[in-house]
Parts: sequence; C-alpha cells; structure tokens
Amino acid sequence: MEISGAQLVIRLLERQGIDIICGIPGGSNLPIYDALRDSSIRHILARHEQGAGFMSQGMARTTGKAAVCMATSGPGVTNLLTAIADASLDSIPMVAITGQVSSSLIGTDAFQEVDTYGLTIPITKHNFLVQSAKELLNVIPEAFRLAESGRPGPVVIDVPKDVQNEIVEFKDFPEIGTKSNIALCDDKLLSRAVNMINNSRKPVIYAGGGVVAAEGSKDLIRLAHKNSIPVVTTLMGLGAYPHGDPHYLGMLGMHGERATNMIMEEADLIIALGVRFDDRAVGKACEFCKHADILHVDIDRSEIDKIKSSNLAIVGDVGHALNVFAECVDPAIRIGWSAHIASLRLLYPEILPDKEDTFHPMNLLRVVSESLSDQSIITTDVGQHQMWVAKGYPFRKPRTLLTSGGLGTMGFGLPTAIGAAFANPERRVVCVSGDGSFLMNIQELATLAEHRLNVKVLIMNNNRLGLVRQQQELFFGERYYASSFESSPDFTAIAKGFGVPAFDLGEEENPSLFLRKILGQDGPCVINIPIDLDNKVLPMVPPECANREMIGG
Repeated sequence: MEISGAQLVIRLLERQGIDIICGIPGGSNLPIYDALRDSSIRHILARHEQGAGFMSQGMARTTGKAAVCMATSGPGVTNLLTAIADASLDSIPMVAITGQVSSSLIGTDAFQEVDTYGLTIPITKHNFLVQSAKELLNVIPEAFRLAESGRPGPVVIDVPKDVQNEIVEFKDFPEIGTKSNIALCDDKLLSRAVNMINNSRKPVIYAGGGVVAAEGSKDLIRLAHKNSIPVVTTLMGLGAYPHGDPHYLGMLGMHGERATNMIMEEADLIIALGVRFDDRAVGKACEFCKHADILHVDIDRSEIDKIKSSNLAIVGDVGHALNVFAECVDPAIRIGWSAHIASLRLLYPEILPDKEDTFHPMNLLRVVSESLSDQSIITTDVGQHQMWVAKGYPFRKPRTLLTSGGLGTMGFGLPTAIGAAFANPERRVVCVSGDGSFLMNIQELATLAEHRLNVKVLIMNNNRLGLVRQQQELFFGERYYASSFESSPDFTAIAKGFGVPAFDLGEEENPSLFLRKILGQDGPCVINIPIDLDNKVLPMVPPECANREMIGG
C-alpha cells in the first residue's frame, strides 16, 4: 500500500474512531487538509485556533475520549498553546496535530516557524516531532494511548510539511491505540485504607476530577451511603456526587461555603480521592485539616505528598479503589458525627439572596436549573459567574459541568459549549459567561451560527472584570484599576450580526418566565443579563489564608 504521510494521518484517525476534528488550515498543514477532504471525518472550521482546542475539550470532557484539534505552524501553534495548557492542568485527553515547516527549514527562522516541540514540552503529557511518514504508523496510535491512559492529558504531534507529502509504503495498518490496562491499587494498601475508614470517627471524603475521569461516581455514592461519610468536592469534582444527597456538603475551598470548610477542620480522616490539594481547594496547605489523618488515592505518583503529606498513599486507579472501599467497608450509621455536621450547618448557614432580587446571579441560576434536566451540560468561563455556578447550580451527574479549573482560562466557555454540543447533539448545552470572558473568544459565535447548535449563552454583564474588582475592593483598599470597561458592547446586536438570535433580559417584562421559555427552545441564542456590580462571591478565603479564615457571608 502506498499513500502520502498526510493521507496516512487521516486514515489512522479514521481507524481511531475520530468522526469530528476542529481546526484551521494554513500553509504548513494544507496537505493534511487536502487528505481530509476525501474523508468521512467531519471538519469544524473554528475562527481561532484556541477556539478549536476548546471545542475539542468540550468533546473530550463530556465523553472521556481523546478528541482531535489541528493547527498550522507558527501562530497557529501559539494560538493553540492556551487550550493545550488548559487540558494539561485539568487532565483532559486531547490530541493536537500541528503542521510544521519542511524538515530542511527547521531552525532557520523560516516563515511561520516556531519550535512546537520545545514550546509544548511543559504543557503536554507527551509530544512528537515526526521525522518520517513511516513514523506516523506508530506515533498516532501511541498518541491516543498516552492521552487516555493513566492520568489523561494532551499529546501534540508536529508533522513537517515534507513528511506530509512523503509517500510511504507499508503492508498493514497498525493496531489502534487504546487505553492501557487500569493501574490497579495494591491490595495490602487497600486493606489498610479500609481499616482506616472503619476506625475513624469523623471521616470526610474529598473528591476531585480524578473520580470523574475514573468513572467512579456510582461507587463513591455507595461508599458514602454505606459508611455514612460526608462528601465534599473540588470544582473539577462537581457532579461526581449528586447535589441534594443528604451526605453532600458541596464544594470546599476559597469559594466554598463556610460550613463546609469548618466541617473539614473537625474531621479526623480525610479520604482524598483523585485530587491534587491545589491552593484554591486547600488554602494555606500547612493549615489544611492539620488535625486529620490523610488517605490519598491518585493515579499519578507525582501528586503524592507534593503539597500535603499523607498518612497512607495509594497510587492507582481511583475507580478501582472506590469499588473496593464500597464493597469492603463496614456498614455504619455515624449518629454523633452526622449530628455535629448538622449543627455546624445551622451555625454557619448558606447566605442566600432575596428571592425577589430577580437579577441576582444565584436566583438566575435557580431558574436555569429548574428549566433543565440533570443531563444538561453547563459550561462556564472564569470569574464571579464561574463561582456562582459552582455554588448555586445543582449538579447531579458527572461530566455535566465543563469549566477551566487549573488554568482558569477566560474565553473557555463558548467554544467548549460548541464542542459539547457536537459530541452530545441530543442534550441541551448552556454556557454561563461574564462580559469580560465572553469577549475573549466572541468570534466563535460565527461557528455557532454556522452549525445552528443547541447552545444557549447567558452573559452576566456588570461591565466589569468582576472577580478582579472584588479582590481590589476586599484586599486592595478599594483601589480600582483596570477592572472596569469604559465602553459597553451591545452583545445582543453583536450576536445578531453573527446570525445568532439574541435578547436582553433586562428589557423583558417577566424576566424569569422569558428565560425559562428561551431555555426550552431549540437552537442557539445569546441572552445579555444585566447584574449589579456590587454582587460578590462570598464567603471567600483570602489569599494565603487557611480555609477556616473565610470572610463575608
């Protein structure tokens, strides 16, 4: 069999089961695009490479399978870097295929040349600079295996233009790249962990994105119910445990509820599952739950004792550990601990806005949640609105919140929602954004309009960089600088200019009823929502403070 390197790339992607690719063509990847023209794979033309990367993330985050994005060399690659770094920090499987100048030009500062390999080393799980077309037979299946195995992450394949045009001869296609066997946890360590749980008086489960990646939600629920253990989650873990369950305490950390953080302080055992003890979750690390033993289970050995020392660490699949815990722990009814938790929740109640305040973000989110099913997908950008969603939206299923946790990328929400809609055409997708974040990738409204996807965009608009302004007020003596926008774009007019229906909720006679109506309709829509600039996300842990030192609320 004789085909070009570019054709081989496409054939191998087809064999991997890829049916959608997001990207933008350019001089250095045109041979691949020429081969893609005759493929069954559907190509989604993004309006910015960062948007293409986030669209792929939207697919990967909702399915758990590696998705593909493509960019040309030079600025195409540099535009893609933010989405790659975002996928790396949130452990999202993604394969980015980039064009490169011809091999003879590498290192000469040729037109649109950058060192893709060097740039992506710190932000990928692995990367490849392909030297010959024949290498693709191994590289592409291996990229998918690496992206999905163990702790998921992004992989970059940089393909010089001459390699794309090279004719390669081979007999058979390689085996497709599949996820490696699950890294099972050590039985002796699991037995010790079960004893720790059984012997604890005041345990708390601290669950993160690793539980979602390991498909461990059902066993997490079984464990909590069987042994009467309260559960807190990180931002990335939201949805792994159902909101409204009596054992669920909500999100911990900087923007968690005061009761949640205070309950954590009184635990005698922290069962940390698929978490990395990041600063937004644990606050001042040396002060985090310093009176509790820590049982830490994680697939990535490098996370063990990196930030917080553990009393017992288990390296392996969190899903496997949860299954063993749910099977082997003793049934228990922790009457004393449950009663104390109830008393702390009464002592530190959640402060909710007046229900008559229609445009308070928490009330708006209540209307949104009542209008959608548990299977609906919510994406967010980054800022106050992100934290209001985390606190106020009742996530009950894993993979229903798509948000930028580790990198905190403004501009994430809209393209990720588009990707989620492509991968889940039967489900409703709502992007909750802020006016500052929305402007970061507003060009993807063109992609949304082109494909008429069932995506609703809610812009919480206070004409500010809301979370920046909040921190300036609280921690910088109300010295506001560079956090207010001098001009206020007409988002409804802009969206209509792109061909997307749009409305301003502030102009509606019955805003709540109108919002419910729009959310129940098919097709894309942008809704501008004016909110008060004095609304804050409270309570809040000040930077470099312990979680028990929350202010406000």
